[in-house]
Amino acid sequence: MKRIYLASKSKARISLLKKLGFKFKVIQTNIKEKRDRGRLSYAGLVKFNALNKAIDAAAKVKSGVVIAADTICVQDGRIFGKPGNLREARIMLKRISSKPQWLYSGIALIDKDNKGKILVDYEKTKVYMDKLTDKEIGAYFKKVSPLDKAGSFDIQGRGAFFIRRIEGCFYNVVGLPVRKLFLMLRKLGVKGCFIFLFGLVFLCGCSHEYNIVTGKQEAFYYSTDKEVQMGRSIAVQVKKAYKSSVDPLMEKRVQDIGRKIAAVSDRKDIDYYFAVLDEDEINAFALPGGYIYVNRGLVEKAENDDELACVLAHEVGHIVARHSIKKLQALQAYSVLRLLVAAAPSSGEVGAASDAAFTEILLGYSREDELLADQLGTRYAKLAGYDPNAMVSFLRKLQEVNKRRPLAPKSYFRTHPYVSDRVRVVKEEMGERISFSDYINIDQLPHQSR
Repeated sequence: MKRIYLASKSKARISLLKKLGFKFKVIQTNIKEKRDRGRLSYAGLVKFNALNKAIDAAAKVKSGVVIAADTICVQDGRIFGKPGNLREARIMLKRISSKPQWLYSGIALIDKDNKGKILVDYEKTKVYMDKLTDKEIGAYFKKVSPLDKAGSFDIQGRGAFFIRRIEGCFYNVVGLPVRKLFLMLRKLGVKGCFIFLFGLVFLCGCSHEYNIVTGKQEAFYYSTDKEVQMGRSIAVQVKKAYKSSVDPLMEKRVQDIGRKIAAVSDRKDIDYYFAVLDEDEINAFALPGGYIYVNRGLVEKAENDDELACVLAHEVGHIVARHSIKKLQALQAYSVLRLLVAAAPSSGEVGAASDAAFTEILLGYSREDELLADQLGTRYAKLAGYDPNAMVSFLRKLQEVNKRRPLAPKSYFRTHPYVSDRVRVVKEEMGERISFSDYINIDQLPHQSR
């Protein structure tokens, strides 16, 4: 196998290649990245920078393949590279969090053993972020140094908590589109690059599927079978951490209602699993692959089957839209997800990975995802023969409960949108008239104990 050199001091790129089983040596270059593109396109700019780095590094070695890359963030025609200082980083991150942006990565390879053959390519990915406040940015910078990151954020670490979604290659946002790299190495005839082929096929061979509920082509790193296997792994940890309900009638009630909802949903390629946990907290959550859990406290709070059906339909909506799998594939380190679907990892490794994935799910989805789940839940409840107005009545009930006490770490409302927003979405789905109060976030005041 040819010697591999990485012309980059980027910690993210170095870590990524190591995790993929790549054996390489790091060579630092003295090339200053060009940020004034002149007549170059954004793709042309990153390819230009990557090639210059590769040429500089290749001059320092006698044989082998040199890999170089360059990443920029583009928003509204403005280019953001690495910030020069913390003040610049704060301004940069606040601006790019306000609107979607494109991440461009150029990648260049020089094969010294093949007459200096050069390959240059690029990848681009669209990133949607939550709008960040100065306080949130300050808290983030206390944990993560932004100075070595294009756009001042990382998607593979804590920065993932404010990434709503991405369109394109995940690893391009990290700074090295590894699937593109593999294809380029294969063109050079580099033997032994199969060392990390499994990881690339498994993680980076993003399949694009039409999501029936969003009406968009979306990228998924995992097949339905892998998603179900992942959910099953996490479900094992849920069973260990929480006590199941001891009320068989409550369990049957939830399962009967749940099956009716699942039968009318837009996703029937999986088997749904409904279970009740013996927990007082008013909460419900869905895992990848069709696993839905409802706490006893929530079941008891639901006044009738209609309200319970609306809650279950909301969770089914998350599964239909594949919110949990999309969140996990965007937020978790690749090693965590790999362990969840590996053929025979150790039980300890699976347990740790399952705990990490479950924690991410409990942290909640984006407001956009929650509102979509409300919309779908209303639709499915009605199709299953339940009163969709019960979605509104249950939301109002939960609003009163949470006004009387502080939000608990696993509260059903912890990360959900304002109730008025949710009621408005439900009414729109039912075709009802929207009143002025439906547009006002009436529960913005802090929750107080009474």
